[in-house]
Amino acid sequence: MRTVVVGSGMAATRLVEHLVARGLGAGLTVLGDEPHAPYNRVLLSAVLEGTHRVDALTLRDPAWYAEHGVDLRLGARVLELDREAGEVVLVDGDRVPFDRLVLATGSIPTLPPIRGLVRMDGRLHERVHAFRSLDDCLRLLRALGSRQARPARNRAVVVGGGLLGLQVARALSVRGLATEVVEGGEHLLRSQVGAPAGAVLARDLRRLGTTVYTGARAVRLTDEGTTSRLSLDNGFVLDDIDLVVLTAGGRPSTALARHAGLTVRRGIVVDDQLRSPDDDRVHALGDCAEHLTPEGGRTTGFVPPAWDQAAVLAAHLAGEQAAYDGSRTVARLRATDLDVAVLGEPERTDGEVVEMTNPVAGSHRKLVVRDGVIVAATFVGDLSRIGLVTQHFDRRTVLGPAEPGALLLADRATAPAGPATLPDDVEVCACAGVTAGAVRACSSLADVRETTRATTGCGGCAATVRDLLASPAPSGTTLERTPR
Repeated sequence: MRTVVVGSGMAATRLVEHLVARGLGAGLTVLGDEPHAPYNRVLLSAVLEGTHRVDALTLRDPAWYAEHGVDLRLGARVLELDREAGEVVLVDGDRVPFDRLVLATGSIPTLPPIRGLVRMDGRLHERVHAFRSLDDCLRLLRALGSRQARPARNRAVVVGGGLLGLQVARALSVRGLATEVVEGGEHLLRSQVGAPAGAVLARDLRRLGTTVYTGARAVRLTDEGTTSRLSLDNGFVLDDIDLVVLTAGGRPSTALARHAGLTVRRGIVVDDQLRSPDDDRVHALGDCAEHLTPEGGRTTGFVPPAWDQAAVLAAHLAGEQAAYDGSRTVARLRATDLDVAVLGEPERTDGEVVEMTNPVAGSHRKLVVRDGVIVAATFVGDLSRIGLVTQHFDRRTVLGPAEPGALLLADRATAPAGPATLPDDVEVCACAGVTAGAVRACSSLADVRETTRATTGCGGCAATVRDLLASPAPSGTTLERTPR
């Protein structure tokens, strides 16, 4: 069977790994429009911050694909999908035949309506940078390097206060830039958390030296000698700006599917087997897919659901029974001194709310409980209990009346002493669903990454994984390798 995957991002790479594990690498073609080997997009902010090298982001190098019989084509831009002929048409005129087609085209940035972002010749203003791809990251790093000679402290404005915006803002601040965040919503992370959590995050950022403007939109960028100024819709003006980084605005990349006559709403519509309702040969997963549920369609922008989709689709393509229910959504913020974890959709899920906020300590914890089961959660500032909460969330554990409150009362003083005390069945990697026991069964960090794929998602579990590898297992523990 000839399977063609359009896209080489994190969802596509995970799918290929599952197919290769089933011996289905032969006959598999991956078309990536970027010239780089598949890489971890979530960790781009870590490269910007300086904590990761560029080569550390590579998920699988081209040699791995060749070794398993997979035809990886980099820099292969797709022009159209010819469903009638069963071919993918590339811009260079090449045609790639398929029996099964997987669209993993991800998302694309959208420019906010700010006057002056684009020059008269259609080019982006030289001080404005998008931040979606490795090339974007490298371009921004070059811009940072070229401005080090300026005597005054460099200033940067990040437009967008979502997960990506906060990661970029923290990275720029760590590099010594005076950084400001402009968010049009009333609080930071408005798509994931409520106002109390957003207020804690804003306080944390200000404590770390980043200025935050919420409830204000950038409307105009103008030049001011060797710098620029950004006007906000509340009348405030940010002067003496060296860099503007756009992290607000993005949408599923659906143009190929739409032009091919496939059903598209916000994303490419798929069922529980990630199939298009118009053509059972065509599938979609990751950021570009919109999974139909009884409540309507749902798109995701996070690693864990994309990897869940990859596991389901690989099983389906291998002839196994599998269905995606779309129930597991986990979001993590990866940025120095900013700790955020969100399970489910706490601001949109009905249930009884157990909540605790301590803005002085910089912590906010919230559980949404229905019939004794945690159906959503938010943790800001202290993630010492997030592994246990995630375990209850995934297993739909029925808690007693006092247990939700006890989970929120936990702090660093009362939390487990360290990785050595973690039971084997506690999840330590939310992205790949890897337990402490599975990590302990590995011989090295490289073995962990190869065998379980832990640390290759958001990277938030890296410190815990290293500690588990260096710590003795609890007494009586039996280590079993869990293949992923």
